[in-house]
Amino acid sequence: MNRPEPCPFCEINLGRAPAQFVHEWSDAIAIAPLGPVVDGHTLVIPKTHVTDFADDPDVTGATARRAAQLCRELDLTHANLITSRGREATQSVFHLHLHLVPRTEGDGLALPWYSGKSRRGRR
Repeated sequence: MNRPEPCPFCEINLGRAPAQFVHEWSDAIAIAPLGPVVDGHTLVIPKTHVTDFADDPDVTGATARRAAQLCRELDLTHANLITSRGREATQSVFHLHLHLVPRTEGDGLALPWYSGKSRRGRR
């Protein structure tokens, strides 16, 4: 019988895997990712296991609230809040997590996204 691998974020929440904690609330945690894209990049993760942002809108909303609170607490004037749903959307860990990404001019992070398709003729 195939057993699914343990969820890495559940393992962190249960204290069975290491993480660098940035903040903890009763319903969520904020940790530094293993491969931050810029200094201060933080993951905000609900303690309840939900697969992605569409799985449980209430948990998603509460987690987004925590990310907004952390953004204010860290006094981030410029930041992106990013999440994904599904492999094709670059989700690699199937437990809801929000990337709080501080931004500075010239930080080298290529956002906003550009598909490479022409914008001519679009309204």
